[in-house]
Amino acid sequence: MSKLTICDHPLIQHKLTFIRDKNTNTKDFRELVDEVSTLMAYEITRDLPLETIPVSTPVTEAQGKVISGRMLGIVPILRAGLGMVEGMLKLIPSAKVGHIGLFRDPETFVPVEYYVNLPTDATERLLIVIDPMLATGGSANAAIETLKQRGCTQIKLMCLIAAPEGVKAVQEAHPDVDVYIAALDECLNDHGYIVPGLGDAGDRMYGTK
Repeated sequence: MSKLTICDHPLIQHKLTFIRDKNTNTKDFRELVDEVSTLMAYEITRDLPLETIPVSTPVTEAQGKVISGRMLGIVPILRAGLGMVEGMLKLIPSAKVGHIGLFRDPETFVPVEYYVNLPTDATERLLIVIDPMLATGGSANAAIETLKQRGCTQIKLMCLIAAPEGVKAVQEAHPDVDVYIAALDECLNDHGYIVPGLGDAGDRMYGTK
């Protein structure tokens, strides 16, 4: 079974409260999502391997730690996932970015794929799939399956808010993919929205209805 990590740092939880608030305007919403994504990127990269290299300080010669050749990739699920990309790149600027376009059929909640564009060396990278919401798990599972079909084997999933149903769906379908979230909410409602959630992340991020 994959590992579920809830990033409960006080700064993340503080900012998440204002992301949830229906009175938060579009500009502030985008900035908060960007900031939380940076903080979560710190957590999701915690287990990257290190190697020791020599370094010359102004005082003497020393040994320092650097990331041990682990190439990273960020794969947002369009469109809401785009709002998390820049925040992550602030911390891991050398990561390459791919895109997977999915929309959820409003009647069946089944994800429909309409666009895929990945780095040419995606199979050699640790790929972090990002989306603000993990509701039914349908979009996340479809995105992960798309990556696996293209030969990618190192995959993690990062979302701001998740429903228990979505976490369970991903862990059952992809037990090799660890899941990172900022909050585990109560449930899904009859329309497939997370409760209490934050509404439609894409609409709130881009000012659409």
